[in-house]
Amino acid sequence: MEVATSTGALSPAKNNLWIIVFIFCFLGLLIDGADLMLLSYSLSSLKAEFGLTSVEAGSLGSFTLAGMAVGGIYGGWACDRFGRVKTVVWSIVLFSVGTAILGLTHSYWQFAATRFFASLGLGALYVACNTLMAEYVPTRYRTTVLGTLQAGWSVGYIVATLLAGWILPDHGWRWLFYVAIIPVILAVLMQRLVPEPQAWLNAQAERAREKAEGIQRVSAKKPDGMFKLIFSDPRASRMFLLWALTAGFLQFGYYGVNNWMPSYLEGELGMNFKSMTSYMVGTYAAMIFGKILAGLAADRLGRRVVFAFGALGTAVFLPVIVLYQSPDNILWLLIAFGFLYGIPYGVNATYMTESFEAKFRGSAVGGAYNIGRVGAAVAPAAIGFLASHGSIGVGFMVMGAAYFICGVIPALFIRDKQFDPQKQ
Repeated sequence: MEVATSTGALSPAKNNLWIIVFIFCFLGLLIDGADLMLLSYSLSSLKAEFGLTSVEAGSLGSFTLAGMAVGGIYGGWACDRFGRVKTVVWSIVLFSVGTAILGLTHSYWQFAATRFFASLGLGALYVACNTLMAEYVPTRYRTTVLGTLQAGWSVGYIVATLLAGWILPDHGWRWLFYVAIIPVILAVLMQRLVPEPQAWLNAQAERAREKAEGIQRVSAKKPDGMFKLIFSDPRASRMFLLWALTAGFLQFGYYGVNNWMPSYLEGELGMNFKSMTSYMVGTYAAMIFGKILAGLAADRLGRRVVFAFGALGTAVFLPVIVLYQSPDNILWLLIAFGFLYGIPYGVNATYMTESFEAKFRGSAVGGAYNIGRVGAAVAPAAIGFLASHGSIGVGFMVMGAAYFICGVIPALFIRDKQFDPQKQ
């Protein structure tokens, strides 16, 4: 018999509602990724108009990632407290409106403060989409689906690249940010069409039952209460700390490279803007393939081995690009790099969500991943500093070391499939 949720929808394991959820989440991560890349393609224009140094330009990426860290932590808590779908919807509204306002700014500090505000929604959306999707998709192909979902970010990178090539030369950087208001339409539709997942409804019912029976638990009405609940469980607290470290090194490498690769190709390798964007499209297309293939492989070979392969492969390949690139081979190096670069993120969401119980899954994933954004927030400014005193290429070598560490930690300490979202 099919089990109905309190919203009237059938249990996600028993029907194809998860496909509709996937479409919305894929589009959500697409616009999340596109929004993130708009800043990368605008850096040169912002430096010229606001008179920024390389360190100041890099710090705009750090403001973005700091906002994403705070938004991700509170977004994970909001998922557990108010619902996965509600958090997705309001996250989209927050960053769409905030990013559009960037087009109205006229100074470094106006831009930085507005970017931080908009980035709260960017960080919350990533956690909410992955938690929602993990609780909807059937177990047997969860990583395949979530790996494909991560490709939404890379498709967003391509969309941002095409928009930059179309808008920036003729209309300037302000119009590139104005178009970010469009995703509000997606939020309105999702609110109407997607119910909360059964795992979240069950967790809420359990809390209500315990309250009625007088069972005293740590209050989850505030984020600190939910984290007390996590750290009262030795197994959960150990996983939280391991994932926070892994996420920190992963994002230090990922966002450092992501923020500065266009400037590296244009500034240090001497590519013109149109050539640079076409090369970036090739890199992101390979990343999409890498994420999807990583999901397929992880459902067959395991999350741990695929994640470690991608992270360690990226660690090796970054120095190869810096030391051995030439005009004849740079495109092929970037395509191979894009493929490896996408693999850890193709596995990351499933691997993390299966490490925690449903009652605090959103808070644990959001907290660990976004505490790790400390690494992400430092990386763009760190590369900017190295660029001022040497080259962006030196910064990329440091990013390679970060990828090596983020591959070793889960390979040694984080096993697969600790909790199945479909069985809770």
